[in-house]
Amino acid sequence: MDLFQGMKTFVAVVEAGSFVGAMDSTGLSKPAISRHVNELEQHLGVRLLQRTTRRLSLTSEGETYLQRCRDILLAVDEAESELSDSSGEIRGRLRIGAPQTFGAMHLAALWGRFVTENPHLTLDIVLADRVVDLVEEGFDLAVRIGRLPDSGLVSRKLADTRMVLCASPEYVARHGQLTHPQDLAAHAAISYSYWSGGDTWSFKGPENEEISVRIRSRLHANNGDTCRAAALAHQGIILQPDFLIHEDLRSGALIELMPDWRAATIPIHAVYPTRKHLPLKVRRLLDFLVEALREPAWRS
Repeated sequence: MDLFQGMKTFVAVVEAGSFVGAMDSTGLSKPAISRHVNELEQHLGVRLLQRTTRRLSLTSEGETYLQRCRDILLAVDEAESELSDSSGEIRGRLRIGAPQTFGAMHLAALWGRFVTENPHLTLDIVLADRVVDLVEEGFDLAVRIGRLPDSGLVSRKLADTRMVLCASPEYVARHGQLTHPQDLAAHAAISYSYWSGGDTWSFKGPENEEISVRIRSRLHANNGDTCRAAALAHQGIILQPDFLIHEDLRSGALIELMPDWRAATIPIHAVYPTRKHLPLKVRRLLDFLVEALREPAWRS
């Protein structure tokens, strides 16, 4: 059996949560994935995964072996990066995390160019709005939107996004224009579940006065696209980043409300684990993203 392939496949199955889910990251068929894991278990003489029709879970032996596999795969990856450093050509795999909407709207079109420029590199892109654990889940880099908590991660700023209060013209015609944040109390709001302020929205006025308002939410969603769609259907007011709704503002499908009262401007960072030796492939990706987002589409 190919022990190294078995280890890579086992880690991929755990990270994807299923044999089917691991097909995308490995490029293997489900029978091939199952065969690699079975051969690995037979070689080790222990069961690594508990399989049922509904879920997949690690055995205690599997939990121990998973961390060892990750350490070994990381060491191989770093060895490839050291060779790349000497030749100037990057090789290996990059596992990258990004928020769903931002990743689809503003990063998806970039990956083809990056791979073309680095033909010996393989990308594993994971889109999720949750905060992934870079070390535990084997990520080389993740894009995060918002203030970064204190952690052992290293960050590099890529861009900013401005939160914009807006609604459809039809909604405003039906329910009236807003002139002050306190007017929000009489309106239906569509709120984003992961917003750090919850159902409290904060603004800074023309004289730098600050005010926070408790909104009356008609709909909560953990996805910005869903909030945007509800606003376009004239269901209420949203507070969303301009990277998401910039085209709607340009076309007039949504209009900004109370432009003299500004909500937060939020940084967008690339974060990566602290390492004594940063692999060339990560440095190359960081430089690429900084340059690609120097003049972001939502600002042009």
